[in-house]
Amino acid sequence: MKTERLNLFWKIVIIASTVIGILLSVNMLFYLNLFGINPMENIYLIFLLACFMPISFLIFPARKTHTSVKWFDIVFFAVSLISIVYIGAQGERIILEGWDWVAPTIPTVLSILLWILLIEALRRTGGLVLSLVVLVISLYPLVASGMPLAILQGQSYDFLTLARNHIMSANSVFGIAYKTIGSLLLGFLIFGVVITRTGGGDFFFNLALSLFGRTRGGSAKVAVIGSAFFGMLSGSAVSNAVTIGSMTIPAMKKTGYKSHYAAAIEATASAGGSITPPIMGSAAFIMAAFLGVPYYVIALAAVVPAFLYFFGLFVQIDGYAARNNLKGLPESEIPSFWKTLKDGWHYILAITMMIGFLGILNSEGQAPYYGTLALIIITMIKKETRMNFKQLFDMLMDIAKVLADIVVIIAGVGFIVGALSATGVSFSLSRELVAAAGDSTLLILLGGAITCFVLGMGMTVSAVYVFLAVIMAPALIAVGIDPVAAHLFVIYWATVSYITPPVALAAFATASIAGASPMKTSFQAMQLGSVKFIIPFFMVYNPAILIGRGDPVDTIIDIVVAIIGIAMVAVALEGYLFWGGVLNVVERILLFAAGLCLFFPNTYVVIGGMAVILFVYLYKNRTKLLLSVNKGEKQGV
Repeated sequence: MKTERLNLFWKIVIIASTVIGILLSVNMLFYLNLFGINPMENIYLIFLLACFMPISFLIFPARKTHTSVKWFDIVFFAVSLISIVYIGAQGERIILEGWDWVAPTIPTVLSILLWILLIEALRRTGGLVLSLVVLVISLYPLVASGMPLAILQGQSYDFLTLARNHIMSANSVFGIAYKTIGSLLLGFLIFGVVITRTGGGDFFFNLALSLFGRTRGGSAKVAVIGSAFFGMLSGSAVSNAVTIGSMTIPAMKKTGYKSHYAAAIEATASAGGSITPPIMGSAAFIMAAFLGVPYYVIALAAVVPAFLYFFGLFVQIDGYAARNNLKGLPESEIPSFWKTLKDGWHYILAITMMIGFLGILNSEGQAPYYGTLALIIITMIKKETRMNFKQLFDMLMDIAKVLADIVVIIAGVGFIVGALSATGVSFSLSRELVAAAGDSTLLILLGGAITCFVLGMGMTVSAVYVFLAVIMAPALIAVGIDPVAAHLFVIYWATVSYITPPVALAAFATASIAGASPMKTSFQAMQLGSVKFIIPFFMVYNPAILIGRGDPVDTIIDIVVAIIGIAMVAVALEGYLFWGGVLNVVERILLFAAGLCLFFPNTYVVIGGMAVILFVYLYKNRTKLLLSVNKGEKQGV
């Protein structure tokens, strides 16, 4: 965010609105009844939008060239604030009198205004493509009954009824996706910003540096581990890539990694942030709401797939370092592990507290607030980390930007759910998908993967997930797929576009830092992150890999087999077998095929894959084994 755009007055307005929004959330989640305020849920959600949507017009410019707040930004801010506050004040009447269908003139006009303003706010935060997609789908109920294809036909609405339904019902803007903000997501986003601004990002980076900096290719391993930690906190691939990449990419280039390879490593590692617990991307929180399960169930299930993703990347960069004889970082650049831990223990404590509260509290939304409070108290007590007024002010501005961004995006994509649900098309689409695939799980999965990839080029992960959670996930569940596995499948494929051409936002961001070709970087990132294409299918066919979703014994066996499978795929892609050396083309093909065999839900196929792996290993080490046997025979003689 270009802070030059905002003068002190507007910054104070933004921070005041943000603080009010946070207090509303805390009051609601902790049942405090502050100042006698105890609003109904719909009133609380509407006022929450009033705190964050209007300030998005101040924070995010209509055009990148706008370096100050324009008159129309102020008009949009004022009109949206007044409109939302008015509708929020009428929250009880909306429910009792059914205003989502028939309403007086003023709320109807304000609903139309908010529809337009929310699309504009979405354009500023999520981009032009996302706003156009949402706009078209939000208008779809006007013509649903007249669509030429039967699969797209549904109930139609007149314009005024549609506007009221979008804004004042519990199915569209304020539907299931948006409810996760008020009940769960807000606190986690605040925690992520606070732990980052208080030095948590630097701590985890230095911790990774102290652990892996000395190993071969240590700078790249630090990039992977550091990005996993930072991505876990931020959940944003691009911001992760830029923030951590500015430190890791120069270090990787300095120790011998080619520019495009260094950029690809950072992009691939950063793209794993939105799938890494405990703080995953916003899509994971929406997923918990869609499935009606506690968030910790989602986070727990996502642990092993996230580990496999980073493990596959780790194996490849280790092989690259071995093949190119790359060393670790100089000892002078590596911090002491114990000193790093001593200086930053409170970050681990805060995360541990948050995870602990997730499991024991009735309201999961309270957990991140406890973690945030503990972190701020310890940070202010310690002289080395104590923040001054300016730092606190800047931290609140960061929180405002993050919350305004996500609130607008989630509220905006609510139009998609509202339009598809109101017309009834969401149910018919999933039913037709099952019929078209002939109950073939693989065909539905392939169709879902392609759809996620295409939509991910122009839409945020949250938007892609919400769209496909309504259409694709029910079809997957209908053919017998575990519900959590089905929804995680969608999230994984929705994040693939961060590293794949032609968009590859994370790869393009790191390429600019490295001074490398964006396309060359994205193609290299595709190789490094190729396990991301495999893991979603493995989750579907072997749901026991998702902790808590299967028998414990099956889970352990599947995890061990998956680790071996991912390792062999990564080894084949990089062309280096640990304890075996450089691989030729035939050996790479054999190990790649054998690694894939380990993901098949068939015991004989898995055993066959293991046999091939053992054969290649013995063949590569035949000389050593013969020498060992001869040495043993001589000693026996």
